[in-house]
Amino acid sequence: MSAKTLVYVLGDQLSRNISSLKGMRKDETVVLMTEVGDEATSVRHHKKKIAFLFSAMRHFAVELERAGWTVDYVKLDQRGNSGSFSGELKRALKRHKSNRVRVTEPSEYRVLKEVESWAGAFDCDVDIRPDDRFIATHAEFADWASGRKQLRMEFFYREMRKKTGLLLTEAGEPEGGKWNYDAENRKPAGDDLFMPDIPRFPPDEITQDVLKLVGKRFHNHFGDLEPFWFGVTSEHAEQALSVFIAHALPRFGDFQDAMLTDQRFLYHSVLSLYINAGLLDPLQVCERVAEAYDEGHAPLNAAEGFIRQIIGWREYIRGIYWLKMPDYADVNFFEADRKLPDFYWTGETEMHCLAQAITQTKEEAYAHHIQRLMITGNFAMLAGVKPSEINEWYHIVYADAFEWVEMPNTIGMSQFADGGLLGSKPYASGGNYISKMSNYCQSCTYDVKKKTGEGACPFNSLYWDFLARNEDKLKGNQRLATVYSSWRRMSGEKQRDYRETAKAFLDTL
Repeated sequence: MSAKTLVYVLGDQLSRNISSLKGMRKDETVVLMTEVGDEATSVRHHKKKIAFLFSAMRHFAVELERAGWTVDYVKLDQRGNSGSFSGELKRALKRHKSNRVRVTEPSEYRVLKEVESWAGAFDCDVDIRPDDRFIATHAEFADWASGRKQLRMEFFYREMRKKTGLLLTEAGEPEGGKWNYDAENRKPAGDDLFMPDIPRFPPDEITQDVLKLVGKRFHNHFGDLEPFWFGVTSEHAEQALSVFIAHALPRFGDFQDAMLTDQRFLYHSVLSLYINAGLLDPLQVCERVAEAYDEGHAPLNAAEGFIRQIIGWREYIRGIYWLKMPDYADVNFFEADRKLPDFYWTGETEMHCLAQAITQTKEEAYAHHIQRLMITGNFAMLAGVKPSEINEWYHIVYADAFEWVEMPNTIGMSQFADGGLLGSKPYASGGNYISKMSNYCQSCTYDVKKKTGEGACPFNSLYWDFLARNEDKLKGNQRLATVYSSWRRMSGEKQRDYRETAKAFLDTL
């Protein structure tokens, strides 16, 4: 009898349709799954994030076993656990007297390099399968990007719509006559909106064991471990999807950019952690949303806006990551060098918008995309925080943050550290945007209407200070021409007031 093939399933590949399992015979396969310290501490991940992934992995192992697969599952506290993917593979090859390994391509560049070393290190056959949960292959994205000076998501997104057929008419035209309805998705939310609650899943025995493990081993990591409410199975994830479509999707489009004090989820799906871990198939999620539009349950701006985030932005971000790594991690267009302020770890700041976003992040391992982009990201860029510092923070604090999706969002979109490869201009704003899209300013110590001096909203002076100190790098950007024209029309005294107010604030960090 020949030795069995080891199929190594990683922690963000929790799908029975994963490419490494396709075509494999159950009687000739051992599925290897491992909880390893190297990955849990590669950065000091949020405690809820570690608990979510370990519990989801353990539940998935049970699901595979019930489906007839042989699973070799190594827990973090199991005796002899080497703490690394490579160390656990070496032990498993010896345990099962095997010399054949199959694995779906890892989502992180660093892990892929490790996997590529296995054949030589362990004298075994290693079959690395493409991750076909994505719509665009690496080669397709590289072909699309070839020869383009600027890689704009909008044009890539249209190709993905054509490839999938989502929200297209029989003639192949976009539903409603437009590809993008983002202009209709920027309504501020009022306090009187009815907010649907997200589904919460009480921890079962498996999850409770994981919570004890994480509380003991990672007690010094960022974030609150409990209450823990994430779903940890594909059934939980499907239930969360159904609740979103039924109750939140119809108003998701209108209010997807809105922010309200103590309203942490609004009409957002909170599905990204399930999709990124493999508990939901992204294309099937989009098909369900398109069906809701076809049935008249959701308006076009909601369905299109949601689908664009997944087959447009998510696919595009992955393409950028694999096209530009490993150098992309170190780009720093503005040469920013400030350390990340301490309040990013505590939420203790008098800026109410930042206190809301960071406290929520600490407690939930979640914040929606506008909180990330226009609050925590915007502040870091305006303040001149070193991109690698804010990049690591985002990687640590969010349950859906895997490097392939988090890094380009931070380096390219949030911080403009790639100099415009990804975005056409920096996502910089003063306090007016925050006031327009939220009610945060109503509860703030600072006055959003005051531009300079004591008590003025820091975002106001930081915005102009950011533009002034980076004028040499940004003055050729056509999308900022009007802004710089406004700056040059200001009196010298007014310009000094902005710069001095900004400096006085930054000196307190």
